[in-house]
Amino acid sequence: MTSQSQLPDFINYFLQPASFSPPVASVDLVQTHISYVIIAGDRVYKFKKPVDFGFLDFTTLEKRKLYCHRELTLNQRLCPDIYREVVSVTASPDGFELNGAGEVVEYGVMMERMPEEKMMGRLLKDGKVNREMISKIVDTLVPFYEKAEGGPEIQKFGTAEAVSVNVLENFDQTRDFVGKGALSEDQYQKISQYARTFLKQEDLFRERSKTRVKDCHGDLYSANICLADSVHIFDCIEFNERFRYCDVASDVAFMAMDLDFHGREDLSDFFITSFVAASSDPGLTAVLNFYKCYRAYVRGKIGLFTAYSPEVDEATKINSLEQAGKYFQLAEKYAV
Repeated sequence: MTSQSQLPDFINYFLQPASFSPPVASVDLVQTHISYVIIAGDRVYKFKKPVDFGFLDFTTLEKRKLYCHRELTLNQRLCPDIYREVVSVTASPDGFELNGAGEVVEYGVMMERMPEEKMMGRLLKDGKVNREMISKIVDTLVPFYEKAEGGPEIQKFGTAEAVSVNVLENFDQTRDFVGKGALSEDQYQKISQYARTFLKQEDLFRERSKTRVKDCHGDLYSANICLADSVHIFDCIEFNERFRYCDVASDVAFMAMDLDFHGREDLSDFFITSFVAASSDPGLTAVLNFYKCYRAYVRGKIGLFTAYSPEVDEATKINSLEQAGKYFQLAEKYAV
């Protein structure tokens, strides 16, 4: 277990069911490398950690407030019924309050709790995801991308030069982890060489940037999808526009890679075939493998960041390293 002394005081306070009004039956805490997520009754509260990874900076209260509001607005595009409001955490004589009158010490995003048994990640593990569900995801995504903002300022993020910034920084950020268990030197070299070679196809990236680069989701995979009565696709990238302004192929490649990761290559192929047909984008397949490799490597990198975060418990560290290793193996498969 994570030592409570390693958690912020307000997180420890809200881990007590009686801290909420009205009190809730139970409270759970989930951590990522950038967030504390408190699950309390039928509400979920997400707070940003004061971290700076270069590609994101949450180190000041004002920045966390800004990105909470941005997270709310962007995610309401696909989940207007889930994302409710930005909340403040205020100091009180008894501890802390949500939206109280005291000094504001933190900001967070309040969401409706989605049914855990309908989370796509769980359904995949239980073998319960089928083609009908994949079709519903496609039916949700195609109009989303059609309506998504484009234009010259966003399109420039799809050039080979711009994409290389995102792709190549992953290799810089994981260099110090090479040889420590999850990522071997051989994997590192193969994957980085593949990416650098593919990025030389400047005309291919330039052509797709004209019509296929949009204000996308940026983090489209099963952990951020709930297949309830309607499809909820949540937790998009709010902290850095260059991860969200991308080729639609990069977004859907993440979903396809994730299905591959879970051993459902059949559903991955069906997803891509269906999406290409519905969006009239046959050119997507020319960059699919490249973006799959990129997305798998990113997930491996995040696993490393999570594993080596000082506040995570030993079980989380071990699991994160194991998952990271599997993602790097998949990235190597795409690369070779």
